[in-house]
Amino acid sequence: MRQQQGKFILCDVPEFSSWLDTSSFSRVIQLVQCHHTFVPSYENFHQTNHFDLLEAMERAHLERGFSEIAQNLTTFPDGTVAVCRSIDTVPAGIKGANRNGICVENVGNFDGLDSMTPQHRDCIIQVFALLCKRFKLSPDSNSCVYHHWYDLNTGVRTNGTGITKTCPGTMFFSGNTVAAAEANFIPLIEQQLAAYAAASGGQTPAPQAQVLYTAEVGVDTLNVRAQPTTSAMIGN
Repeated sequence: MRQQQGKFILCDVPEFSSWLDTSSFSRVIQLVQCHHTFVPSYENFHQTNHFDLLEAMERAHLERGFSEIAQNLTTFPDGTVAVCRSIDTVPAGIKGANRNGICVENVGNFDGLDSMTPQHRDCIIQVFALLCKRFKLSPDSNSCVYHHWYDLNTGVRTNGTGITKTCPGTMFFSGNTVAAAEANFIPLIEQQLAAYAAASGGQTPAPQAQVLYTAEVGVDTLNVRAQPTTSAMIGN
């Protein structure tokens, strides 16, 4: 069912898995952000208007001064997922957690208005597991984070204190606290990763190496050497 409209790519979870495995990315990914859209909510989703909702969200984000739609990925109540902003483009999701993060928006208002469909639930779990698998992240409350855990003004992680949003919702997998995520959401991601590992012969990816810092090269040319020493041969 894969469909594309402009830059938006809509697919089911197996198609997303294939896309993720066959795509190359240059950005270092250390965490996956979890959000709910709040608006649009389930009542705005009509089974066939995925692209209409994506375009409406992008218009709203442009009006807020963003360069394009804020999120890298969007999940829908019918269990589909859309690639939105390029994975290699830093999202506008959580102040303080964007540089090395992927922003996942889940369509719905999970502050008690919408009851998550089974298809949506499974899609969200699998999308997070596939991202952890692809970027070699160990699923925990440092790699899978909620918007609610960051102060909106400072971008500092406060685990829900200070000035915060409720996002991804007070009823998202039974709560938006760190404890709720660790009890009700992250174990499901771990189970899904274990299922993927079993299907591939029990092999699990090694954890991604810790990034000490990131830097930007400010010159026109750069010598890339065969070994990490200034006396090594310059590569092509």
